[in-house]
Amino acid sequence: MKDENLGNLETELCNNQPKRMEEAFSAAEDLSAPGQKNIKIEVSSMSFLPLYRDDKECCLLVYTDPQDKNTVLAIYLNNFWWIPQDVIKTSDPFREGLKQVKTLQERIVLFVLNCIIFGMLERSLTHDTVFVPHPKKEDARIFWKSGEAAAFYTIRRKGNLCDGHTSQCYLLPVLDTMFVQKKFRRRGLGLQMLQDFCQSFPSEDAVGLSCPLSTEMEKVCQKFLKTHPKEQSRVWEVEAPGDWTQRINIWLKIQLEQSFPKNAARSSPRPKGKDDEAEKGQINTSLGCSPHLETLPHKPTGHLGDCKVAPDLPSQSDELQVQFRAEEPKQLKRRMSREELAKESVVKHLRTMS
Repeated sequence: MKDENLGNLETELCNNQPKRMEEAFSAAEDLSAPGQKNIKIEVSSMSFLPLYRDDKECCLLVYTDPQDKNTVLAIYLNNFWWIPQDVIKTSDPFREGLKQVKTLQERIVLFVLNCIIFGMLERSLTHDTVFVPHPKKEDARIFWKSGEAAAFYTIRRKGNLCDGHTSQCYLLPVLDTMFVQKKFRRRGLGLQMLQDFCQSFPSEDAVGLSCPLSTEMEKVCQKFLKTHPKEQSRVWEVEAPGDWTQRINIWLKIQLEQSFPKNAARSSPRPKGKDDEAEKGQINTSLGCSPHLETLPHKPTGHLGDCKVAPDLPSQSDELQVQFRAEEPKQLKRRMSREELAKESVVKHLRTMS
């Protein structure tokens, strides 16, 4: 859309809704959406979607699938019906890479990417992440690639209000939302956006990513932080407003999840098996200790782990073994008698003192 038409477009978005529906119906032509042909526009399938979270009067007129009201097939803009995939395209050759969202056209593209492409067309039913429409002055950047809006991310700047219901402000800059179209994934766009976000705040000791992180976002963070070790101490997963009690270091979180997987089997009481003693010996050797001789099930022939295992005692005759076992009670008696004598001497000493 040309810049000179922006005034008319803004007036159109805030115009009387019944009148807009009449104009849209009179301008209706058969559309050919991906997977469908000759879509006939009917008033019963028209509806309005608020363009901004904080401005309910500015709305887009959309045409939904008669069989599925959650699927948008067309958008009415500048006196024409457009399929969503055409709205996010550009003929400007200089619109390439990450660009700050400034104009009304870019706000519309951001909405279509966020609420229609992701929220309705590409989000699976099992996906637990849903993005609501962004505020009117949301700090956002669109990643333009090959003449199309391929991705976007939004920022909550330090000092901005967390929402319109409290006076709390963000204590650090936070990357709030990020999305990449399916056909542009696995091309490094997420890594470039995360790097762009971190580089945008070089003087900040900490930057945040809005909690909770999706599984895909954790993978992006892992790749980014692995190749940018200087950022490992700066990037945190945060809840608003981002106090120290509301932060988790993402790199530390990833390392802990790798060391202690969520699906790892937890230890539970169970009867001892044949391999328990050998397993106990392996645990001890990993700590640099030799297992006790009496716990070895058989005579060792080499190394166990990294430690040498002491050899078995030399074989003895039955008479020596009987004699050794018979002397054990005597030694125990002698030891007990010495203890008793020591106690008696203490008692006597106390009596003489009293």
